[in-house]
Amino acid sequence: MSNSDKRGPLQVARRARLLEQLQRDGVLRVSDLTDALGASTVTIRRDIAQLASEGLVRRVHGGVALPSGDDTREPELDFTGSIGMLVPSLDYYYPHVARGAEEAARDLDLRIVLRGSSYQTEDDRPQLNRLVDQGVDALIVAPRLDAPTAQQTIEWLAGLGIPVVLLERTATAGPHHAHLESVVSDHAQGAGMAVRHLTGLGHRKVGVVLSGPSPTRPHIHRGWLEAAAECGIDVSDTVDTVVPDASSPECKAALDRALDSALETGTTALLVHADAEAIALVQRCEERHLSVPGDLSVIAYDDEVAGLFSPALTAVRPPRRSIGRAAVRLAADRLTDPQRPTHRIMISPSLRIRDSATAPRR
Repeated sequence: MSNSDKRGPLQVARRARLLEQLQRDGVLRVSDLTDALGASTVTIRRDIAQLASEGLVRRVHGGVALPSGDDTREPELDFTGSIGMLVPSLDYYYPHVARGAEEAARDLDLRIVLRGSSYQTEDDRPQLNRLVDQGVDALIVAPRLDAPTAQQTIEWLAGLGIPVVLLERTATAGPHHAHLESVVSDHAQGAGMAVRHLTGLGHRKVGVVLSGPSPTRPHIHRGWLEAAAECGIDVSDTVDTVVPDASSPECKAALDRALDSALETGTTALLVHADAEAIALVQRCEERHLSVPGDLSVIAYDDEVAGLFSPALTAVRPPRRSIGRAAVRLAADRLTDPQRPTHRIMISPSLRIRDSATAPRR
């Protein structure tokens, strides 16, 4: 059975009308087609994606053109493209990512349409639908992957017919588990850098304290385990714990348990995610008359405010602006060349050495 045999009569008629208008005008905006054909932006983009896969049209920034033949010049549209961007926080981590995205978008004559979600949001679809209905040409999304609706959202994103880039997330869709395009920080490598720095200073018991709500937590934990094994450190008798968010009333007691465990096991260094939890732990050390870095070396993960604390905290800094810039460029490249292979980009963090980590006391 051919693809055309599987289509409904309304779909076939709409695509035929789209091709008729394109033959007449040569190039059309998506907004022109939604008005002329009385269909939603998502429907029109799916039509364009299908027709492009059959070689009948060519997708361009903001619209669609006839196949180029030997003429490789980009059709001219009176258009400035827009990229919808949905992030789970507008007050921590992601503002830097958004600034990087804005810098790259400005260079490419694109516009960022930013929306904020929440780590507690059960379904990202309402916000994403609003962006699509606004007619954005691509999406950059950091969706919740632990929500009950996560896989349905990923499948929906994969079928939109516009470029979609996942931000600090990876996911697959469809029967063959094809990867969506993504840009992520190599958080496992960042954790490994911290462990290697501490072992290089002479620490043989390096523990980890991680913030419970963070989607970054499993990657940091994996990097800690892998680097510890590489450095010959036994992690079976050290601190390996998850604590509530620093704003939680339960956090202080959890940090005290982590410090008790460090003293009992002879742990001399801790990698702590994130900055707020690292700062709270160091303050708890001060209250318990433990010296940082004398009694306990501490490396923070995130470096949002770690350098402003006293002592200034050595910290792993994820490449936040670079992540935003790379995501925009990936979306723009997909707009220019819809048939290019799927790209998944991983960018390395950096280690900022300050005052909170030193050689252990003998």
